[in-house]
Amino acid sequence: MKLTQVSDTFAVSQQLEPGDLAELADGGFGTVICNRPDGEEPNQPTVASMREAAEAVGLAFHHIPVSGGEFPQVAIKAFATVREEADGKVLAFCRTGTRSITLDALANVENETADARIERAERAGYDLSGLRDRLGE
Repeated sequence: MKLTQVSDTFAVSQQLEPGDLAELADGGFGTVICNRPDGEEPNQPTVASMREAAEAVGLAFHHIPVSGGEFPQVAIKAFATVREEADGKVLAFCRTGTRSITLDALANVENETADARIERAERAGYDLSGLRDRLGE
């Protein structure tokens, strides 16, 4: 499991397996967000299996799927709500981590400028410069 720490309270990851969740709980994470729809790829763990594994180790689990490069306002709001209300660190995952860090930048729960969010994502290895207009100032 490869995690990318984005801030003190937020990290992203590529696809997790149910067996990874105990390590997250041991590492101080309290919440996991899955940003993949079920069945996106063959052999991808189901949301139900991920939720069951998360809850078994005491993690809150949220499913906020996005796909096709679309980030609807309802998904952005749901992501922001989970981040704001989470106890402990939050890990969001998708196939590569890009959707998850994009949702975080769009949700902007830390009230950062667009430049700060783009720079933070870049430090984590993600290029969000194409979102500058959507991120505002």
